Amino acid sequence: MKRFVASGLLCAAVVLGASACSSNDTTPEEEASKAAAQLCTNLVQLKSDNAALKALNPATATKDQIQKAVDAVQTDWKNVKESKQTMKSAEREAVQEATDNLKKSYDNLPGDTTGKDALTQLQPQIQAVDTAVQQSADSLKCR
Repeated sequence: MKRFVASGLLCAAVVLGASACSSNDTTPEEEASKAAAQLCTNLVQLKSDNAALKALNPATATKDQIQKAVDAVQTDWKNVKESKQTMKSAEREAVQEATDNLKKSYDNLPGDTTGKDALTQLQPQIQAVDTAVQQSADSLKCR
């Protein structure tokens, strides 16, 4: 019995010692993989919120709903920018230009613009965001 207890304690000490010596540091490859995965997640969210903006019904959408949808796209772009290290410069600039143009176009709408007119006027910018995000996601092989 004493041998069993001593063996158990010795095994526990070896396991604890081995785990204390192991490194929790990630390799550069693991960090790059995590960064790419996060960027893909952020791009998917940007694409999703842009699709929600595109899907608003012009007949019933209010300017406030459009504002919230545009704001969601802008927030998603900020998240993409935070993880953009893995994104190629040209792709990053294309997505930034597209989201900036969407925001500027929305900001330039007259105050009395109806939801229908706003969505009609924003369609080219919404499509440009969709295209830029899709190209970036394809380049990164996001699933």
